[in-house]
Amino acid sequence: MSTDSASIDLTNHFLIAMPGLEDGFFGGSVVFLCEHTDKGALGLVINRPSELVLPELLERIDLGCGRDDLQQSQVFIGGPLQTERGFVLHERMGNGDESAYASAMVVGDDLEMTTSKDVLQAISDGAGPKRVFISLGYASWAQGQLESELGENSWLTVKADANIIFDTPSDERYLKAMALLGLEPWMLSPDAGHA
Repeated sequence: MSTDSASIDLTNHFLIAMPGLEDGFFGGSVVFLCEHTDKGALGLVINRPSELVLPELLERIDLGCGRDDLQQSQVFIGGPLQTERGFVLHERMGNGDESAYASAMVVGDDLEMTTSKDVLQAISDGAGPKRVFISLGYASWAQGQLESELGENSWLTVKADANIIFDTPSDERYLKAMALLGLEPWMLSPDAGHA
């Protein structure tokens, strides 16, 4: 089966690392793809928690956490690039095509990703989106790189489920994402071809 990079759009999909992927950072990871075009891809690893919780991160930028429901919210390591930069994936709050936040990237029908401080300010003020995923850093692939990795059987792909991002404990996200395909890791040989 040929993969024409111009025809593949995996935006709003999970990349699930194949069991044989031995990359130190990406082994065992689930990546939510925020954008995938013929120029490349950008995503956030959703199952690598950092040691920070949201109030500690907000304190670093002179904000408080005005939301009781987010006091224990984990900050994640979203990828190996720009690990000091924050990325917020959240449910859409804007009306129609408009986003409630500056620099927001609409991802699918229900999600947005932003790097703007205004969403963090809203959380500090006790408002903001109900469900949020916050990471430091991101992952990206150059033009054709992700397609090449897919061809090498490094990743499985499946349409993303927001409940896995927002409601599933981080240590269960790999298995839950794989279950979307009806698979479990033991079913896949590390040396296998396509599942």
